[in-house]
Amino acid sequence: MFNANYVYHQLGNIFPDTTLANFTAISRAFDEAMGRMTFCLSHIRNKYFAEFDHLHGDQYAMFLYYLSNMVECEDTANRLYLLNKVLHGVDIFYEVKMPDVFMLVHPVGTVLGRATYGNYFKVYHNCSVGSNNNIYPVIGEYVTLHPGAMVFGQSKVGDHCRIGAKSLLIDKDIEPYMTYKGDPKKHNINYTGNVGEAVWV
Repeated sequence: MFNANYVYHQLGNIFPDTTLANFTAISRAFDEAMGRMTFCLSHIRNKYFAEFDHLHGDQYAMFLYYLSNMVECEDTANRLYLLNKVLHGVDIFYEVKMPDVFMLVHPVGTVLGRATYGNYFKVYHNCSVGSNNNIYPVIGEYVTLHPGAMVFGQSKVGDHCRIGAKSLLIDKDIEPYMTYKGDPKKHNINYTGNVGEAVWV
């Protein structure tokens, strides 16, 4: 049965110095984190996200982020963050403010920094969002980062945008409903409409 005790035992297997204080912190936040996860899943139109399954890696990575973000104990939050890195190879620090509705798609190698994220954010593997000169991007709603996409610095990505596979966007604004492909030296930006909405309820 999946519950707070399940997560606690996972932590203990990875970090032998895990204590009952960590279990208490997890127990207090578990139901609310599950509520956030259920709300998020209710907005995803995909058969693999129809209901929560802790053995579905993408879903479990999302849940561990929610839990790490909600526990009151910093030590426990850090352990949950590291557990997520160990299990899924995804780096979302517990202080990062992810939106209420987002979707990780086999996110191995993805690092999501302290940007501003809009709802209906979809991100694939090997993506990075981070700072340039301590300035972080602002990402609108219904934005998709395709595999290997990177967004850094003073970039504003408009609603319904897509960042193409292996593209690098840095210190540049993208208007809504556009697809950006390339890098600062050579890129193209095309109107693509709201093609990214099909997965969302």
